[in-house]
Amino acid sequence: MILLDTTIVNVAMPAMIEGLRASLNDIIWVNSAYLLAFAVPLLLTGRLGDRFGPKRVYLAGLAIFVLASLTCGLAGSAHVLIAARAVQGLGAAAMTPQTMAFITHLFPPHRRGAALGVWGSVAGFATVSGPLLGGVLVTQLGWEWIFFVNIPVGVLALTLVLRWVPDWQPRRSHRFDVLGVLLCCAGLGLVVFGVQNGEHYGWGRVAGPITITEIIVAGAVLLAVFVLWQAAGRNAEPLLPLRIFGNRNFSLGNVANVIIGFSVTGLFVPLVLFVQTVPKLSAFEAGMLTAPTSLVSGVVAFFAGRWSNGPGAKYLPITGFALLGLGIGVMTLQLGGSPWVLLPALVVVGAGMGMVYSPLTNIATKTLDPALMGAGAGIYNTSRQFGGVLGSAGTGAVLQIVLAATGDFTAATRAALLMLVVSTVVGVTAAVLMRRETGMRDSGRASDPGLPVTRPS
Repeated sequence: MILLDTTIVNVAMPAMIEGLRASLNDIIWVNSAYLLAFAVPLLLTGRLGDRFGPKRVYLAGLAIFVLASLTCGLAGSAHVLIAARAVQGLGAAAMTPQTMAFITHLFPPHRRGAALGVWGSVAGFATVSGPLLGGVLVTQLGWEWIFFVNIPVGVLALTLVLRWVPDWQPRRSHRFDVLGVLLCCAGLGLVVFGVQNGEHYGWGRVAGPITITEIIVAGAVLLAVFVLWQAAGRNAEPLLPLRIFGNRNFSLGNVANVIIGFSVTGLFVPLVLFVQTVPKLSAFEAGMLTAPTSLVSGVVAFFAGRWSNGPGAKYLPITGFALLGLGIGVMTLQLGGSPWVLLPALVVVGAGMGMVYSPLTNIATKTLDPALMGAGAGIYNTSRQFGGVLGSAGTGAVLQIVLAATGDFTAATRAALLMLVVSTVVGVTAAVLMRRETGMRDSGRASDPGLPVTRPS
Protein backbone atom coordinates (compact mmCIF):
# COMPACT_ATOMS: atom_id res chain seq x y z
CA MET A 1 0.00 0.00 0.00
CA ILE A 2 2.79 2.41 0.91
CA LEU A 3 4.64 2.13 -2.40
CA LEU A 4 1.50 1.70 -4.48
CA ASP A 5 0.26 5.07 -3.26
CA THR A 6 3.40 6.81 -4.55
CA THR A 7 2.40 6.07 -8.17
CA ILE A 8 -1.30 5.22 -8.25
CA VAL A 9 -2.37 8.89 -8.31
CA ASN A 10 -0.60 9.58 -11.64
CA VAL A 11 -3.25 7.96 -13.86
CA ALA A 12 -6.10 9.44 -11.79
CA MET A 13 -5.05 13.08 -12.26
CA PRO A 14 -7.50 13.95 -15.09
CA ALA A 15 -10.42 12.36 -13.21
CA MET A 16 -9.51 14.16 -9.98
CA ILE A 17 -9.25 17.52 -11.74
CA GLU A 18 -12.75 17.05 -13.15
CA GLY A 19 -14.32 15.47 -10.06
CA LEU A 20 -12.95 18.02 -7.57
CA ARG A 21 -13.04 21.00 -9.97
CA ALA A 22 -9.39 21.47 -9.10
CA SER A 23 -6.43 22.97 -10.92
CA LEU A 24 -3.49 20.95 -12.18
CA ASN A 25 -1.35 22.52 -9.46
CA ASP A 26 -3.78 21.30 -6.79
CA ILE A 27 -3.61 17.74 -8.08
CA ILE A 28 0.18 17.81 -8.36
CA TRP A 29 0.20 18.72 -4.67
CA VAL A 30 -1.89 15.62 -3.93
CA ASN A 31 1.20 13.56 -4.77
CA SER A 32 3.77 16.09 -3.53
CA ALA A 33 2.20 16.27 -0.06
CA TYR A 34 2.35 12.48 0.30
CA LEU A 35 5.96 12.18 -0.88
CA LEU A 36 7.09 15.10 1.29
CA ALA A 37 5.44 13.76 4.47
CA PHE A 38 6.72 10.27 3.67
CA ALA A 39 10.38 11.13 2.99
CA VAL A 40 11.16 13.66 5.70
CA PRO A 41 10.46 11.78 9.02
CA LEU A 42 12.03 8.41 8.08
CA LEU A 43 15.18 8.91 10.18
CA LEU A 44 13.05 9.77 13.19
CA THR A 45 10.60 6.89 12.77
CA GLY A 46 13.48 4.43 12.48
CA ARG A 47 14.67 5.55 15.90
CA LEU A 48 11.13 5.45 17.29
CA GLY A 49 11.10 1.75 16.43
CA ASP A 50 14.29 1.32 18.47
CA ARG A 51 12.68 3.03 21.43
CA PHE A 52 9.11 1.69 21.52
CA GLY A 53 9.44 -1.48 19.44
CA PRO A 54 8.86 -1.83 15.70
CA LYS A 55 5.50 -3.59 16.10
CA ARG A 56 3.95 -0.75 18.09
CA VAL A 57 5.24 1.98 15.77
CA TYR A 58 4.16 -0.07 12.74
CA LEU A 59 0.62 -0.53 14.11
CA ALA A 60 0.32 3.18 14.90
CA GLY A 61 1.48 4.09 11.40
CA LEU A 62 -0.87 1.56 9.80
CA ALA A 63 -3.86 2.91 11.72
CA ILE A 64 -3.00 6.47 10.66
CA PHE A 65 -2.55 5.34 7.05
CA VAL A 66 -5.92 3.56 6.89
CA LEU A 67 -7.87 6.43 8.48
CA ALA A 68 -6.16 8.95 6.20
CA SER A 69 -7.01 6.77 3.16
CA LEU A 70 -10.68 6.86 4.19
CA THR A 71 -10.51 10.66 4.49
CA CYS A 72 -8.86 10.91 1.07
CA GLY A 73 -11.67 8.95 -0.55
CA LEU A 74 -14.35 11.06 1.15
CA ALA A 75 -12.64 14.39 0.41
CA GLY A 76 -14.94 16.89 -1.27
CA SER A 77 -12.25 19.40 -2.18
CA ALA A 78 -8.65 19.42 -3.31
CA HIS A 79 -7.47 21.11 -0.10
CA VAL A 80 -8.98 18.41 2.12
CA LEU A 81 -7.47 15.73 -0.12
CA ILE A 82 -4.01 17.34 0.05
CA ALA A 83 -4.15 17.53 3.86
CA ALA A 84 -5.30 13.91 4.14
CA ARG A 85 -2.52 12.79 1.79
CA ALA A 86 0.05 14.49 4.03
CA VAL A 87 -1.27 12.58 7.05
CA GLN A 88 -1.24 9.39 4.97
CA GLY A 89 2.44 10.06 4.20
CA LEU A 90 3.21 10.34 7.92
CA GLY A 91 1.58 6.95 8.49
CA ALA A 92 3.69 5.47 5.69
CA ALA A 93 6.85 6.96 7.20
CA ALA A 94 6.06 5.35 10.57
CA MET A 95 5.64 1.89 9.01
CA THR A 96 8.45 1.69 6.46
CA PRO A 97 11.61 1.39 8.62
CA GLN A 98 9.94 -1.20 10.85
CA THR A 99 9.64 -3.75 8.02
CA MET A 100 13.42 -4.04 7.73
CA ALA A 101 13.73 -4.21 11.52
CA PHE A 102 11.34 -7.18 11.61
CA ILE A 103 13.34 -9.05 8.97
CA THR A 104 16.75 -8.47 10.53
CA HIS A 105 15.45 -9.56 13.95
CA LEU A 106 13.62 -12.69 12.85
CA PHE A 107 16.17 -14.05 10.35
CA PRO A 108 19.90 -14.69 10.85
CA PRO A 109 22.24 -13.35 8.15
CA HIS A 110 22.52 -16.64 6.26
CA ARG A 111 18.71 -16.87 5.91
CA ARG A 112 17.95 -13.18 5.49
CA GLY A 113 18.30 -13.15 1.71
CA ALA A 114 15.18 -15.26 1.17
CA ALA A 115 13.11 -13.01 3.44
CA LEU A 116 14.42 -9.90 1.71
CA GLY A 117 13.57 -11.60 -1.59
CA VAL A 118 9.90 -11.61 -0.61
CA TRP A 119 10.20 -8.05 0.74
CA GLY A 120 11.87 -6.85 -2.47
CA SER A 121 9.39 -8.73 -4.63
CA VAL A 122 6.49 -6.91 -3.00
CA ALA A 123 8.35 -3.58 -3.22
CA GLY A 124 9.16 -4.01 -6.90
CA PHE A 125 5.65 -5.15 -7.77
CA ALA A 126 3.97 -2.36 -5.83
CA THR A 127 6.13 0.47 -7.17
CA VAL A 128 5.22 -0.07 -10.81
CA SER A 129 1.75 -1.65 -10.53
CA GLY A 130 0.16 1.63 -9.43
CA PRO A 131 -0.68 2.75 -13.00
CA LEU A 132 -2.35 -0.61 -13.76
CA LEU A 133 -4.48 -0.81 -10.60
CA GLY A 134 -5.17 2.92 -10.75
CA GLY A 135 -6.32 2.65 -14.35
CA VAL A 136 -8.74 -0.17 -13.51
CA LEU A 137 -10.18 1.54 -10.43
CA VAL A 138 -10.54 4.97 -12.05
CA THR A 139 -12.17 3.51 -15.17
CA GLN A 140 -14.58 1.18 -13.37
CA LEU A 141 -15.33 2.83 -10.02
CA GLY A 142 -13.99 6.38 -9.86
CA TRP A 143 -10.87 8.09 -8.51
CA GLU A 144 -12.01 7.76 -4.86
CA TRP A 145 -11.41 4.02 -5.01
CA ILE A 146 -7.65 4.37 -5.40
CA PHE A 147 -7.83 5.31 -1.70
CA PHE A 148 -10.77 3.18 -0.55
CA VAL A 149 -8.92 0.04 -1.73
CA ASN A 150 -6.43 0.58 1.12
CA ILE A 151 -9.07 0.14 3.81
CA PRO A 152 -9.83 -3.62 3.63
CA VAL A 153 -6.15 -4.39 3.07
CA GLY A 154 -5.21 -2.22 6.04
CA VAL A 155 -7.80 -3.79 8.36
CA LEU A 156 -6.60 -7.28 7.38
CA ALA A 157 -2.98 -6.22 7.98
CA LEU A 158 -3.84 -4.83 11.43
CA THR A 159 -5.46 -8.13 12.36
CA LEU A 160 -2.56 -10.27 11.12
CA VAL A 161 0.13 -8.09 12.71
CA LEU A 162 -1.64 -8.17 16.08
CA ARG A 163 -1.96 -11.95 15.87
CA TRP A 164 1.35 -13.06 14.34
CA VAL A 165 4.10 -10.43 14.65
CA PRO A 166 6.14 -10.64 17.88
CA ASP A 167 6.21 -7.58 20.12
CA TRP A 168 9.99 -7.32 20.12
CA GLN A 169 11.31 -4.52 22.37
CA PRO A 170 14.91 -3.64 21.38
CA ARG A 171 15.01 -0.68 23.80
CA ARG A 172 18.22 0.61 22.25
CA SER A 173 17.09 4.21 22.47
CA HIS A 174 16.20 5.83 25.79
CA ARG A 175 16.07 9.49 24.85
CA PHE A 176 15.78 11.52 21.69
CA ASP A 177 18.14 14.03 20.16
CA VAL A 178 15.53 16.80 20.03
CA LEU A 179 17.80 19.37 18.35
CA GLY A 180 18.92 16.75 15.85
CA VAL A 181 15.29 15.87 15.03
CA LEU A 182 14.39 19.54 14.45
CA LEU A 183 17.44 20.24 12.28
CA CYS A 184 17.04 17.05 10.26
CA CYS A 185 13.30 17.36 9.60
CA ALA A 186 13.49 21.08 8.79
CA GLY A 187 16.51 20.64 6.50
CA LEU A 188 15.12 17.63 4.66
CA GLY A 189 11.70 19.25 4.41
CA LEU A 190 13.07 22.39 2.77
CA VAL A 191 15.33 20.51 0.34
CA VAL A 192 12.63 18.02 -0.68
CA PHE A 193 10.05 20.81 -1.06
CA GLY A 194 12.40 22.88 -3.20
CA VAL A 195 13.49 20.03 -5.47
CA GLN A 196 9.99 18.61 -5.78
CA ASN A 197 8.26 21.90 -6.60
CA GLY A 198 11.04 23.92 -8.24
CA GLU A 199 9.74 23.47 -11.77
CA HIS A 200 6.21 24.41 -10.74
CA TYR A 201 7.46 27.78 -9.48
CA GLY A 202 9.78 28.21 -12.47
CA TRP A 203 12.74 28.01 -10.06
CA GLY A 204 11.77 31.53 -9.04
CA ARG A 205 9.69 33.16 -6.30
CA VAL A 206 7.45 31.07 -4.05
CA ALA A 207 6.02 33.67 -1.67
CA GLY A 208 7.05 37.30 -1.37
CA PRO A 209 10.81 37.62 -1.82
CA ILE A 210 11.49 33.94 -1.02
CA THR A 211 12.73 31.88 -3.97
CA ILE A 212 13.08 28.15 -4.58
CA THR A 213 16.86 28.49 -4.64
CA GLU A 214 16.86 30.16 -1.21
CA ILE A 215 14.63 27.38 0.18
CA ILE A 216 16.97 24.65 -1.10
CA VAL A 217 20.08 26.49 0.15
CA ALA A 218 18.48 27.03 3.58
CA GLY A 219 17.65 23.32 3.76
CA ALA A 220 21.20 22.35 2.78
CA VAL A 221 22.62 24.65 5.47
CA LEU A 222 20.36 23.12 8.12
CA LEU A 223 21.40 19.62 7.04
CA ALA A 224 25.07 20.64 7.26
CA VAL A 225 24.49 21.97 10.78
CA PHE A 226 22.69 18.72 11.60
CA VAL A 227 25.69 16.63 10.48
CA LEU A 228 28.07 18.83 12.50
CA TRP A 229 25.83 18.44 15.55
CA GLN A 230 25.86 14.67 15.15
CA ALA A 231 29.67 14.68 14.71
CA ALA A 232 30.14 16.76 17.87
CA GLY A 233 29.15 13.70 19.91
CA ARG A 234 27.29 15.66 22.56
CA ASN A 235 24.37 13.27 22.50
CA ALA A 236 24.94 9.69 23.61
CA GLU A 237 22.15 8.51 21.29
CA PRO A 238 22.38 10.61 18.10
CA LEU A 239 19.63 10.50 15.50
CA LEU A 240 22.26 9.80 12.84
CA PRO A 241 25.20 7.79 14.24
CA LEU A 242 27.91 8.75 11.75
CA ARG A 243 29.95 5.65 12.54
CA ILE A 244 27.40 3.68 10.54
CA PHE A 245 28.97 5.06 7.37
CA GLY A 246 32.23 3.35 8.26
CA ASN A 247 30.57 0.27 6.82
CA ARG A 248 31.59 0.44 3.15
CA ASN A 249 28.75 -1.67 1.81
CA PHE A 250 26.17 0.35 3.71
CA SER A 251 27.55 3.66 2.40
CA LEU A 252 27.79 2.50 -1.22
CA GLY A 253 24.47 0.71 -0.88
CA ASN A 254 22.80 4.01 -0.03
CA VAL A 255 24.34 5.66 -3.10
CA ALA A 256 22.96 2.84 -5.25
CA ASN A 257 19.65 3.07 -3.39
CA VAL A 258 19.29 6.75 -4.32
CA ILE A 259 19.93 5.77 -7.95
CA ILE A 260 17.32 2.99 -8.05
CA GLY A 261 14.75 5.36 -6.52
CA PHE A 262 15.75 8.09 -8.99
CA SER A 263 15.66 5.79 -12.02
CA VAL A 264 12.43 3.89 -11.32
CA THR A 265 10.35 6.86 -10.18
CA GLY A 266 11.88 9.04 -12.87
CA LEU A 267 11.05 6.49 -15.58
CA PHE A 268 7.33 6.18 -14.97
CA VAL A 269 6.62 9.92 -14.71
CA PRO A 270 7.49 10.75 -18.37
CA LEU A 271 6.51 7.31 -19.70
CA VAL A 272 2.92 7.36 -18.36
CA LEU A 273 2.48 10.97 -19.49
CA PHE A 274 3.91 10.15 -22.95
CA VAL A 275 1.69 7.16 -23.71
CA GLN A 276 -1.42 9.10 -22.64
CA THR A 277 -0.42 12.25 -24.55
CA VAL A 278 1.10 11.11 -27.88
CA PRO A 279 -0.41 7.71 -28.80
CA LYS A 280 -3.45 8.63 -26.63
CA LEU A 281 -3.70 5.44 -24.55
CA SER A 282 -6.40 5.38 -21.88
CA ALA A 283 -5.50 5.17 -18.19
CA PHE A 284 -6.30 1.44 -18.26
CA GLU A 285 -4.21 0.83 -21.40
CA ALA A 286 -1.28 2.74 -19.90
CA GLY A 287 -1.50 0.51 -16.85
CA MET A 288 -1.59 -2.62 -19.03
CA LEU A 289 1.53 -1.46 -20.85
CA THR A 290 3.51 -1.26 -17.60
CA ALA A 291 2.00 -4.41 -16.05
CA PRO A 292 4.71 -6.82 -17.36
CA THR A 293 7.36 -4.66 -15.71
CA SER A 294 5.82 -5.15 -12.28
CA LEU A 295 5.21 -8.86 -12.83
CA VAL A 296 8.77 -9.59 -13.98
CA SER A 297 10.24 -7.40 -11.23
CA GLY A 298 8.30 -9.27 -8.53
CA VAL A 299 9.27 -12.72 -9.80
CA VAL A 300 12.96 -11.88 -10.32
CA ALA A 301 13.23 -10.13 -6.92
CA PHE A 302 11.94 -13.25 -5.16
CA PHE A 303 14.72 -15.43 -6.56
CA ALA A 304 17.39 -12.72 -6.48
CA GLY A 305 16.89 -12.34 -2.73
CA ARG A 306 17.70 -16.02 -2.22
CA TRP A 307 20.74 -15.80 -4.48
CA SER A 308 22.01 -12.74 -2.59
CA ASN A 309 23.27 -14.97 0.25
CA GLY A 310 26.00 -16.33 -2.04
CA PRO A 311 29.60 -15.06 -2.31
CA GLY A 312 28.92 -13.36 -5.65
CA ALA A 313 25.91 -11.41 -4.39
CA LYS A 314 27.20 -8.02 -5.52
CA TYR A 315 27.05 -9.11 -9.16
CA LEU A 316 23.26 -9.21 -8.94
CA PRO A 317 22.79 -5.41 -8.50
CA ILE A 318 25.60 -4.80 -11.02
CA THR A 319 23.68 -6.84 -13.59
CA GLY A 320 20.40 -5.29 -12.50
CA PHE A 321 21.55 -1.72 -13.05
CA ALA A 322 23.03 -2.71 -16.42
CA LEU A 323 19.71 -4.25 -17.51
CA LEU A 324 17.81 -1.23 -16.24
CA GLY A 325 20.01 1.12 -18.28
CA LEU A 326 19.77 -1.15 -21.34
CA GLY A 327 15.97 -1.30 -21.18
CA ILE A 328 15.57 2.46 -20.80
CA GLY A 329 18.11 3.07 -23.57
CA VAL A 330 16.21 0.82 -25.98
CA MET A 331 12.97 2.65 -25.15
CA THR A 332 14.50 5.98 -26.19
CA LEU A 333 15.01 4.51 -29.67
CA GLN A 334 11.47 3.13 -29.90
CA LEU A 335 9.52 6.26 -28.96
CA GLY A 336 7.33 7.54 -31.76
CA GLY A 337 5.99 4.23 -33.04
CA SER A 338 3.32 2.01 -31.54
CA PRO A 339 3.55 2.17 -27.73
CA TRP A 340 3.25 -1.62 -27.55
CA VAL A 341 6.71 -2.05 -29.11
CA LEU A 342 8.03 -0.80 -25.76
CA LEU A 343 6.93 -4.03 -24.05
CA PRO A 344 10.19 -6.04 -24.50
CA ALA A 345 12.25 -3.14 -23.15
CA LEU A 346 9.87 -2.79 -20.20
CA VAL A 347 10.33 -6.50 -19.44
CA VAL A 348 14.12 -5.96 -19.38
CA VAL A 349 13.59 -2.99 -17.04
CA GLY A 350 11.50 -5.19 -14.73
CA ALA A 351 14.22 -7.85 -14.62
CA GLY A 352 16.80 -5.19 -13.79
CA MET A 353 14.69 -3.75 -10.98
CA GLY A 354 14.15 -7.20 -9.50
CA MET A 355 17.89 -7.90 -9.47
CA VAL A 356 18.59 -4.66 -7.59
CA TYR A 357 15.94 -4.36 -4.86
CA SER A 358 16.47 -7.40 -2.62
CA PRO A 359 20.20 -8.09 -3.17
CA LEU A 360 21.14 -4.45 -2.66
CA THR A 361 19.23 -4.30 0.63
CA ASN A 362 20.79 -7.57 1.81
CA ILE A 363 24.34 -6.53 0.94
CA ALA A 364 23.96 -3.03 2.39
CA THR A 365 22.54 -4.13 5.76
CA LYS A 366 23.94 -7.62 6.31
CA THR A 367 27.11 -6.53 8.10
CA LEU A 368 25.54 -3.71 10.14
CA ASP A 369 25.82 -3.80 13.90
CA PRO A 370 22.34 -4.90 15.12
CA ALA A 371 22.38 -1.97 17.54
CA LEU A 372 22.42 0.38 14.53
CA MET A 373 19.68 -1.37 12.57
CA GLY A 374 16.93 1.13 13.47
CA ALA A 375 19.05 4.05 12.33
CA GLY A 376 20.23 2.04 9.31
CA ALA A 377 16.66 1.27 8.24
CA GLY A 378 15.71 4.93 8.53
CA ILE A 379 18.73 6.07 6.51
CA TYR A 380 18.29 3.39 3.86
CA ASN A 381 14.60 4.13 3.33
CA THR A 382 15.25 7.87 3.34
CA SER A 383 17.85 7.51 0.59
CA ARG A 384 15.44 5.65 -1.69
CA GLN A 385 12.61 8.11 -1.11
CA PHE A 386 14.94 11.06 -1.66
CA GLY A 387 16.10 9.44 -4.89
CA GLY A 388 12.46 9.08 -5.94
CA VAL A 389 11.80 12.77 -5.25
CA LEU A 390 14.87 13.73 -7.29
CA GLY A 391 13.82 11.42 -10.13
CA SER A 392 10.31 12.81 -10.29
CA ALA A 393 11.53 16.41 -10.14
CA GLY A 394 14.45 15.85 -12.52
CA THR A 395 12.50 14.16 -15.29
CA GLY A 396 9.67 16.66 -14.88
CA ALA A 397 12.11 19.54 -15.27
CA VAL A 398 13.76 18.01 -18.36
CA LEU A 399 10.34 17.35 -19.92
CA GLN A 400 9.24 20.96 -19.49
CA ILE A 401 12.54 22.50 -20.58
CA VAL A 402 12.81 20.46 -23.80
CA LEU A 403 9.09 20.81 -24.50
CA ALA A 404 9.34 24.60 -24.18
CA ALA A 405 12.34 24.66 -26.53
CA THR A 406 11.08 22.24 -29.21
CA GLY A 407 7.34 21.75 -28.70
CA ASP A 408 7.95 18.04 -29.33
CA PHE A 409 6.72 15.78 -26.52
CA THR A 410 8.52 12.75 -27.98
CA ALA A 411 11.86 14.59 -27.97
CA ALA A 412 11.22 15.79 -24.40
CA THR A 413 10.46 12.24 -23.22
CA ARG A 414 13.56 10.93 -24.99
CA ALA A 415 15.75 13.53 -23.21
CA ALA A 416 14.30 12.56 -19.83
CA LEU A 417 14.95 8.87 -20.46
CA LEU A 418 18.54 9.51 -21.58
CA MET A 419 19.18 11.25 -18.25
CA LEU A 420 18.04 8.05 -16.51
CA VAL A 421 20.41 5.93 -18.62
CA VAL A 422 23.28 8.07 -17.31
CA SER A 423 22.05 7.61 -13.74
CA THR A 424 22.20 3.81 -14.06
CA VAL A 425 25.92 4.10 -14.81
CA VAL A 426 26.36 5.63 -11.34
CA GLY A 427 24.39 2.70 -9.90
CA VAL A 428 26.62 0.15 -11.65
CA THR A 429 29.73 1.95 -10.37
CA ALA A 430 28.51 1.96 -6.75
CA ALA A 431 27.65 -1.74 -6.94
CA VAL A 432 31.06 -2.60 -8.45
CA LEU A 433 32.82 -0.86 -5.56
CA MET A 434 30.96 -2.85 -2.90
CA ARG A 435 32.84 -5.65 -1.15
CA ARG A 436 32.20 -9.21 -2.24
CA GLU A 437 32.28 -10.62 1.27
CA THR A 438 28.85 -10.18 2.86
CA GLY A 439 29.05 -12.67 5.68
CA MET A 440 28.43 -11.69 9.27
CA ARG A 441 29.05 -13.46 12.49
CA ASP A 442 25.89 -14.05 14.45
CA SER A 443 25.74 -11.62 17.33
CA GLY A 444 23.34 -12.64 20.02
CA ARG A 445 19.62 -12.28 20.13
CA ALA A 446 19.21 -9.97 17.15
CA SER A 447 20.54 -12.64 14.80
CA ASP A 448 19.25 -15.87 16.27
CA PRO A 449 15.68 -16.80 15.33
CA GLY A 450 15.80 -19.75 17.69
CA LEU A 451 15.87 -17.57 20.79
CA PRO A 452 12.54 -16.74 22.39
CA VAL A 453 11.08 -13.35 21.68
CA THR A 454 10.60 -11.09 24.69
CA ARG A 455 6.94 -10.22 25.17
CA PRO A 456 5.53 -7.64 27.60
CA SER A 457 4.43 -9.16 30.89
